[in-house]
Amino acid sequence: MSVQRRKLINHPDNLIEELIAGMVSAHPDHLFVSGDTGRAIVAKNGPRHGKVGIVVGGGSGHEPAFAGYVGHGLADAAPLGNIFASPSPSQIMDAGFAADGGAGVLFLYGNYTGDVMNFGMAAEGMAKEGITARSFVVTDDIASAPLDNIEERRGIAGDFFVFKVAGAAADLGLDMEAVEAAAKRANDATRTMGVALGPCTMPQTGQANFELPPGEMEIGMGIHGEPGIERAPAETADAVTDRLLAPILQELDLRAQDRVAVLVNGLGSTSLLELYILHNRVAQIMAERSVDIHASWVGEYCTSLDMEGASITIMKLDGDLQSWLDHPCDTPALRVGAAAAPAAHPAREMQSRSKQRGRMTVALDDLKSDGPITPGVFHTMMEASAQAIYRERDRLSALDGAIGDGDHGLTMEIGWKAVMAQLNAPDRPATISAMCEDMADAFLEAVGASAGPLYGSAFQTAGAAVADRLNLDAASYVAWVQGLSDGIVARGGAQPGDKTMVDAWGPAAAAAKAKLRESSAVADCAVAAAQAASAGAVETKQMLSNRGRSKKLGERSRGHIDPGAESAAVMLQAWAQVLADLKKS
Repeated sequence: MSVQRRKLINHPDNLIEELIAGMVSAHPDHLFVSGDTGRAIVAKNGPRHGKVGIVVGGGSGHEPAFAGYVGHGLADAAPLGNIFASPSPSQIMDAGFAADGGAGVLFLYGNYTGDVMNFGMAAEGMAKEGITARSFVVTDDIASAPLDNIEERRGIAGDFFVFKVAGAAADLGLDMEAVEAAAKRANDATRTMGVALGPCTMPQTGQANFELPPGEMEIGMGIHGEPGIERAPAETADAVTDRLLAPILQELDLRAQDRVAVLVNGLGSTSLLELYILHNRVAQIMAERSVDIHASWVGEYCTSLDMEGASITIMKLDGDLQSWLDHPCDTPALRVGAAAAPAAHPAREMQSRSKQRGRMTVALDDLKSDGPITPGVFHTMMEASAQAIYRERDRLSALDGAIGDGDHGLTMEIGWKAVMAQLNAPDRPATISAMCEDMADAFLEAVGASAGPLYGSAFQTAGAAVADRLNLDAASYVAWVQGLSDGIVARGGAQPGDKTMVDAWGPAAAAAKAKLRESSAVADCAVAAAQAASAGAVETKQMLSNRGRSKKLGERSRGHIDPGAESAAVMLQAWAQVLADLKKS
């Protein structure tokens, strides 16, 4: 992972904004941007009164998914997250409000922890504004879980068919229950298997997000670079197609006279020549089984940046699914049937997301002021943890590349940059509790992914735990660390031993409490917490993952430190160092 690859970008911090601007400028008759976040791409000729709103979304880096499917007859809007990271609740809500026509909004997205949390929070937020929003997760990836745990499977290129069917059903005027039922029928009838021949390059760093030796292939690799189910010597196109199709044919139980739709999808750096060779073998196998191919798509429809590889998706058709698949749509990435006439911005009054909550005014004289951690010292601690994350970014991403999508360091860097922008603002808050509120909002809005909701909840809960304090003493610092741990568990549901950041935060809080019984020095409690977090992170190396993307790896998740636990240890070590230095001064 030491070779740096050049990418055609400007500043890494502006990737998504420039992507969105480029899409809208390239497709002005199809797309516009709506909402304060600037991350919701909306169809000019899509949302309308009385129609169920269709919102599809996920992280960037999969283009043309997801915004490429925004247009008449398909999706009404798509929020765009950071590279390989779910959009935030506010970004999703901007898309939801733009898509709302009074008949409810259906969110459709792949089955990933971050997406589930963020879209779920967005649905809760929209409900508070009087709009019904439901979620539907796509689970087409056979490699990611066995059939008896199908609800745990990832959503990959099968998004294409599920989105198309749901969009058609909504465009035909079906109600929410019927549109959701159509999406379920499409998902139940769709299966995908993929193969990777080479890694993808994270554009922010120019580094590959995983390693795959020359001459080898990874069967079942996910669209974020998550390891698959088997690594083997590379084979011919026909042999690879046979491998990928075998479990699909078995699960769909395809028989003579059945009809299917086929998607041969490139992952970013696979030529059309190769993809058509794969399709040729698919067609041969279907012909041998007397299975009719009703329609085929060959090209890049759900990519993984510049990954080398491909996936094959099959949808088993019935009359309704075929009709919905054939229903006209007009989007930047997909046109079926006659194109709809161009339209101006929808002449609807779109409800907007409520602005950020106001902060409660607190009289500083009413707060407890004993303790060495003043708001100024707390700010220094947060700055120290931010700098530590920046330094460790690439190492944390490399840890993530072994069992996940290789972006954890980048994600944490984005979060801490947003935090420090808030804390360094001219109107920054005067109390630690208020700082925590701002930090929670910053993480949630800037990051998305799973880290956004988790650390948003963590800092919110920790701030509430010390709301009666101006300064923190040892006991209140311990309560603050416990609040971080509690907030993460409450939002994500992970337990000790699941191989997550909880395996660092839980021991840290417990060790700080134990040290408090021996010492009233804040620094002593902070050092105990940091040491326990570091030990907890190391212990995750031998754990079997039970949460998140790495859960799909089974035994292959052993032997690797969890990146979330390690980043927790990095932050706690930085805070402990500041407090140790303060104690010496």
